[in-house]
Amino acid sequence: MQYRPLGRTDIKVSLLCLGTMTWGEQNSEAEGHAQLDYAVAAGINFIDTAELYPVPPRVETQGRTEAVLGTWLKKRKDRDRLIIATKICAAADWIPYMRGGTARLDRRNIESALNDSLQRLQTDYIDLYQIHWPERDTNFFGKLGYYHAPEKDGVPIEETLGVLGDMVQAGKIRHIGVCNETPWGLAEYLRVSAQKGLPRIVSIQNPYSLLNRTFEIGAAEFAHRENVGLLAYSPLGFGVLTGKYLNGARPDKARLTLFSRFQRYINDPGIRCTERYVALARDHGLDPAQMALAFVHARPFLTSTIIGATRMEQLKANIESASITLSKDLLRAIEDIHTAQPNPCP
Repeated sequence: MQYRPLGRTDIKVSLLCLGTMTWGEQNSEAEGHAQLDYAVAAGINFIDTAELYPVPPRVETQGRTEAVLGTWLKKRKDRDRLIIATKICAAADWIPYMRGGTARLDRRNIESALNDSLQRLQTDYIDLYQIHWPERDTNFFGKLGYYHAPEKDGVPIEETLGVLGDMVQAGKIRHIGVCNETPWGLAEYLRVSAQKGLPRIVSIQNPYSLLNRTFEIGAAEFAHRENVGLLAYSPLGFGVLTGKYLNGARPDKARLTLFSRFQRYINDPGIRCTERYVALARDHGLDPAQMALAFVHARPFLTSTIIGATRMEQLKANIESASITLSKDLLRAIEDIHTAQPNPCP
């Protein structure tokens, strides 16, 4: 297993990060614990969760994923060797149950969310505390076309960062990261941090896959120049890049079979590109999922790839992708597909 620096910190995280968002919905507690045991034994030291999880988000299940991780952590004696990341929700009208419908990135909400996460995780501190999405109205979760609406800006980044800084001083958080952020958002967090002497963000967790390389447009330069590396989520496009959904297939108990809301990666251009990527992998004697993951692992702006699985055989195959190196010819063929249809599923 490779290990890479987390921003400018002295922490090194595994190339693969274990994602958890199915635990408490598609996976039981026992299955979550089995995944954790296997992943850690394979060298993974980085685990990512969120107060919102499991997905799809529902009031009846909110917080279960952190609780599953917490019961496992309680049994461990190596907490100091594990890097635990979780996230706080920003304001959103589609989660009216979060903190009574008042979820915002202000002091009251941050303190409440953080304390609740610590309790569910059964730990005294969180290594990486992340803003799950921007509070302002901007481009994330597949939204294209920016429309300036400053009246929807919500809590200023300076205020949010100041509260998080207090939590770092209190020892409840070690480091801070952002998710689903834009280049402007990255610049603003870095500017405020430098000008106000507040904690510096160490990572950005955004979608990145063969079907969605929009991170390369603007944000990748920040990752390089400012040491704010990418934590890539959805590297398989909700499992689409495995090829299991081609020709209209809907495997039993698969995410897109169970939950019709997940349509981001199955539009017509995305399906056509997936067909080409799957065929390319098979032509080179590779598993399509492992090829897709190996591509992400090799990006120079990447810190860690977040993998998730509902079945152990999926997890094992995903972990094995860390040892795969793609040939120059294969990489050129991938670029040819991308050039013909860039980012079909942003």
